[in-house]
This record gives sequence, structure tokens and C-alpha cells, in this order.
Amino acid sequence: ASMTIPWLIAISLVVGMLIGAVGIGGILLIPALNILGGLTIQEAMATALATFIFTGVIGTFSFQRRGSIDWGITVPLCIGAAIFGFFGAWANAKINAHGLALILSSIIVFAGVYTFYTKNKTKAVVFKNRPGLQQVLLVGVGAVVGFGSGLTGVGGPALSVPMMILLGFPPLSTIGASQVIQILAAISGTAGNLQYGSFDYKLLVICTLFEIIGVVLGVRIVHAMNAQVLRSCVGVLCILVGAGLMMRALEF
Repeated sequence: ASMTIPWLIAISLVVGMLIGAVGIGGILLIPALNILGGLTIQEAMATALATFIFTGVIGTFSFQRRGSIDWGITVPLCIGAAIFGFFGAWANAKINAHGLALILSSIIVFAGVYTFYTKNKTKAVVFKNRPGLQQVLLVGVGAVVGFGSGLTGVGGPALSVPMMILLGFPPLSTIGASQVIQILAAISGTAGNLQYGSFDYKLLVICTLFEIIGVVLGVRIVHAMNAQVLRSCVGVLCILVGAGLMMRALEF
């Protein structure tokens, strides 16, 4: 057990860097808290989710400072996510989440493969010349993201990044928007967990501290990266995360 904390610190740093650089990465923290930290899977999910409020705030601040958040696409996404996150959590109690987890993980894998293979092609953003329609579509994407993350416990960015890249949004503004979505998804989920769940506060503090350091490093990395390299990295990460989720869903 003496090695538990150093391992969790190292994983928290990596998770933070991934969140800052690609938006996706929080998913790695749940198995780490479960296996290394000895928490039940529910405690691990609740504890991990609470840390993402803080990584989201730091990520949003860091992207905003560099002018990398496009609020025109971020606000409608957040409206959809805020409204439907609650319904996702409600549905989780009512329906078989495994089938839905398989559907969501398939979307993530598909988006990863697509992103990886189209990395050199610039695709026009969907409804580029129809701003009204684009806003409606983004509220819809936000709704799927909120519902999916409430339902399966997957962080918002794991769904928003692949979906927005499929719709042609540039990687950097997609990752910027994912920082903000993360705050919303984490706050709504944590509000539910405060009522129904339990946290490990000591691990919560340790993981949050090192995740924040990681986020600051990740944001620096992503702003220094070439857009094509960034696309490839997002693609590979989506494939890995989606495959991991799929395995988790099939195991049950």
C-alpha cells in the first residue's frame, strides 16, 4: 500500500495532461482509484467526477487566456448538456445501461478511426453558412453529450470531442469547448453524488492537485502542437478510450 499514493500521483498527472491537451483522459482515473486506491467503482466514479470540476475550471481559464475558446459553439453545447445530464442520470437507474454504453463506445471508436484517417483533409464545418441551424445542432450535440455522460459516467469531453470532430469543427476549438463542458457535466453529476454517493476526500484532494498541474502542462503542449499531429493524437486516444469502454460494457 505504500506505493499506492505515488502511483495515483503519477496517473493524476497524466490524466491532467490529457485533459488539458485533448479534453479526454479522465476515464483513466476511475480504474486507477478502483484498483490502486481500493475504492468501490461507485466511489471511484464519484471521486473522479468531482476532480473534473477543478480540471475544467483550470482548463477553461488557460484556454480562454490564449483566446482558444469559441464561445459561439461552446454556449449552445453547454445548454444542451446542462439540461440533459440530469435526464441521463435518471435514465441510468431505469434502463439497461450496457446496451447504451456499447452504442456510445462505438461512436467514440468510429470518431477516432475517422479522425485518424482524415487527419490531412480539412473538412468544412457542418452548417457553416447557416449559423441558426448550427446553433440548434450544437444544442442537440450537447444534449447527447449530457445524456450520455449522465447515463454511463463517461466524462462529457469523451463524447463531445469525437462528435464535434466528426461534424468538422477544428480540433483546438473542440478541445477548448470540452474544457467548459467538463465543468458542467462534473457539477451536475457531483450534485447527484453528494445526495446518493460517497467520496474519498483524501484521494480527491491528492488527485485534484496533481491533475491541475497536469492540465497546465497539457494546455501548453496542445498550443505548441501542429494541428495535424493533434488530430492524430485525438484519433488514437478516441480509439483507445472507446475500445476500453466497449470492453467494460461487454464484461458485464
